[in-house]
Amino acid sequence: MSAVRKIGFYGMGNMGQAMLKGLVKAGYPVDDLLIYNRHGAVAEKLAAEYGVTAIQTPEELAKASQVILFAVKPAILPGVLQALAPVLTKEQSLISVAAGISLGQMADLLSQEHKLFRVMPNTPALVGEGMSAVAHNEPITLEEVQEVLGIFNSFGKAELVEEKLIDAVVGVAGSAPAYVYLFIEALADGAVSEGMSREMAYEFAAQTVLGSAQMVLKTKAHPGALKDQVTSPGGTTIAAVKELEDRGLRSAVINAVKVAAQKNREMSQQ
Repeated sequence: MSAVRKIGFYGMGNMGQAMLKGLVKAGYPVDDLLIYNRHGAVAEKLAAEYGVTAIQTPEELAKASQVILFAVKPAILPGVLQALAPVLTKEQSLISVAAGISLGQMADLLSQEHKLFRVMPNTPALVGEGMSAVAHNEPITLEEVQEVLGIFNSFGKAELVEEKLIDAVVGVAGSAPAYVYLFIEALADGAVSEGMSREMAYEFAAQTVLGSAQMVLKTKAHPGALKDQVTSPGGTTIAAVKELEDRGLRSAVINAVKVAAQKNREMSQQ
C-alpha cells in the first residue's frame, strides 16, 4: 500500500473535477490518475488540461484502477455498481460520494467483502476548502483509511466518522454552504439598504464570514466566547445580536440542519 495506487474517477462533474484538481495540486502522479465521463469530450478536455489519462469505458476504468471514486448522482450509482460488479475486485477501494446511498446498500449490490467507503464532501472543495466525512465498512485496513483521508484532505479537510453520523454531516456541512450563502446575501442586502454598492457589500460580507470561520478554526475558542469579544456593553453588536435572537436565527439554523439530516435519512430508505 505504500506504493502509489492508480485512482480512477467515474464521473467528472463539479465534485469529480474538484477531487481531480485537489490531487493534482497535492502532487499525486498524473500518470496514476484515470478519468471516465459519460460525455467523452469532457474527459478528453480535462485529460489535456491536467495531464491525466481519459478512459473510454467504465469497464476499462474498473480494470485499470486500484481506487475508484464514484462521483455520480445517487439515482445513477446503483445501476453503475450493478453493471461493474463482474469486474470490481475485493482488493480495490471503492469510494462513493453519492448522498443517501448507504454502505449496506452498496454491499447489497456488490458484496460484504468489497472495500467500501461512503464520503460526504461539500462544494467548497472546488476552491480547496472542502469538508468531507469518511465512513467505511469492515474489510478496510488502516493504510487504506489513511489513503482515502489523504485524497479528501488534498482539497480541504476530511474526518473519519461513524456512518450513523452521515445524516448530521449532510445538515452541518453537505447542505450548509447554501445556508451560509443565504447569510452572506442577507448581510450584503442589509449593507446595500444602507447605501453600499452591491459589489462592495458582497466583498465585505464574504470576507467577514471567511475571517470569522478562520477565527473559530485557528483559535479553537468557543464561538460564544468569540461572539462575546465583539459585543461591547450597550453597543451596536449586542443590539444586532438581540435582533437576530428575537427573530429566531439560532432556532431556524438548528431546524435547518435537522431537516436536511432527516431528508437524507429518507433518501437512504427509499
